[in-house]
Amino acid sequence: MRAGRSIARTFTLVVSVCTTLIFTAAIGYSYHRSRVALEKEVATNVANLVQGSIHRVETTLRAIAKATEGVARALETGHPANRSLHALLKATLLDNGEIHGFGAAFDPDPVLDPPVPTVPYFFRRDGRLIFAPEDSYEYLGQDWYQIPKELGALAWSEPYLDRASGGTLMTSCSVPIFVGTGEERKVRGVVMADVSLEGLTDLVESIRVLRTGYSVLLSRNGTFLTHPDRDLVMNETIFGLAESLDRPELRDLGKKMVRGGSEFLAYTTIGGVSSRMYYAPVPSTGWTLVVIFPEAELYADVHSLTLVVTVIALAGILLLTGAVHGIARAVTAPLGALATATEEIAAGNFDAGLPPVGTRDEVGQLTLAFAAMTSALRDYIRDLTETTAAKERIQSELKVATDIQASLLPRLFPAFPDRPEFDIFATMDPAKEVGGDFYDFFFVNPTNLCFLVADVADKGVPAALYMMVAKTLLKAEGQRLGEPDQILACVNTILAADNDSCMFTTVFCAILDTESGEVRFANAGHNRPVLISDSTARLLPVRTGFVLGPMADVVYTTERMMLRPGDVLFLYTDGITEATNRTDELYGEKRLLKALQTVADMELVEMLAAIRAEVVRHADGAPQSDDVTMIAIKYRGMPNADR
Repeated sequence: MRAGRSIARTFTLVVSVCTTLIFTAAIGYSYHRSRVALEKEVATNVANLVQGSIHRVETTLRAIAKATEGVARALETGHPANRSLHALLKATLLDNGEIHGFGAAFDPDPVLDPPVPTVPYFFRRDGRLIFAPEDSYEYLGQDWYQIPKELGALAWSEPYLDRASGGTLMTSCSVPIFVGTGEERKVRGVVMADVSLEGLTDLVESIRVLRTGYSVLLSRNGTFLTHPDRDLVMNETIFGLAESLDRPELRDLGKKMVRGGSEFLAYTTIGGVSSRMYYAPVPSTGWTLVVIFPEAELYADVHSLTLVVTVIALAGILLLTGAVHGIARAVTAPLGALATATEEIAAGNFDAGLPPVGTRDEVGQLTLAFAAMTSALRDYIRDLTETTAAKERIQSELKVATDIQASLLPRLFPAFPDRPEFDIFATMDPAKEVGGDFYDFFFVNPTNLCFLVADVADKGVPAALYMMVAKTLLKAEGQRLGEPDQILACVNTILAADNDSCMFTTVFCAILDTESGEVRFANAGHNRPVLISDSTARLLPVRTGFVLGPMADVVYTTERMMLRPGDVLFLYTDGITEATNRTDELYGEKRLLKALQTVADMELVEMLAAIRAEVVRHADGAPQSDDVTMIAIKYRGMPNADR
């Protein structure tokens, strides 16, 4: 039953977790997409709202600029008397209710002595037009007169507080009056229109987005013209505020604004509230209209909807979890009884009773399968016990065979400690418990040493048996005949008789004359030996010959060579050159020659160990596929050879 509850619990947990992850991903994606869509919609709406407000302001400002330019052009065509000039100014002021004050200013007439200021000016007060001409020359240095005169074009002044009208926020539109043509064209005066910004500030302050959003108007120099914080109006610029708050990003934002840019972006207010901002320029004046609204209010509806969906999803997950758990318990209860029975079977009690099969569903089929499996296991374990006992006997016999095969090969080194004229060393590593490679060396007479290496064309027990026969014959015939070609020919004839399995072996047989250093050798299909002389390794050009065993009456040829003191003759089987790595790359003769040249000055024991290590390194963990046998003989010469 514990197993049943565990499966039910696991199944319920997996379904619950997967469902939760799916709902979480769906709600998260929906929330993200809702935010993106809402941001796009709000950005579009705010941009339309701001651009609409700017259009309304622009319409008023352009009308004022057009009226001012009309008067300036009228004054260029003639020189009206004071009365007609006053009438023109007064009529223009009456026709344009948005203009607070209207006037014209001229350069002093040099003909008059002393010059008299000519600055007629009318302004509104309590519904009446008041005439207030300038009686000094201070206007000549003021911005509303100097800027259009120097630019030769219409100019809007920076907003200012007009003390004469009780501190009203004003701006002036100034248009130069030209006289003359061509190169003699010059400015003789300026027509100016003073405009109250109260209506404009009311319009800006009425622009609201969401519940607590607000609008700000900046002059072209970054001065605050409107702001919810009245202390900032006409007293602070966006650059000064950025400096006092140590907010470089606010300074960069101000630069974009005064350059006439527009953008919808994330913004943190002076109070640290995460908000969204949209700003756009007022083209006529170079001012900037800014709308700011809190991010929390922007996403309030999205957060509320997401919370409702999350609560519904959690309720659905809980209901689904309960239903899944109930179904899982009902399905896994029979499995619990089956699990209890299988525990006894796993403990070795194959006679334990299984629960009765009440249905033909998957659980019933599983019970029947367990019954069949129990019976099969009972038979299998009985057979396995017998097989294991037989295998252990075979392994024991193979161990004995390995020891017997090893005892047949010379293993005591140095082999001839009383013979200083040469040194010999050999190793054999079988690929299986017993192998088909072998080597041997023995004296055929007091001055002639026979040494050989052979490789039976198979592995395992058959090769080991064939190897024992071949080795025994080679040693017996070698001591009897004393010449390599005769030894190989005689042994081949014996092996070929009754060779129904067609087994064969390769052999390289050589005899060293220990007094002269002459080597007589014959080859029966074996790898070419390597001669190491003067620290240089090279393959000997020997005749290949035919392998021993398949065919009788084969003739072999004895070849001869001379070893000088210090020369080494290295014999080996193809387990060296045909060793492969994980990518089936052969070790090969080139690598062998290079390795032998590297270890040419080592003693024979160290030399063979180094070559074996190099082959293992090349294999890089790949299993040994063939027996590896090496034999090396170093000729030192007779001790009295120099005398």
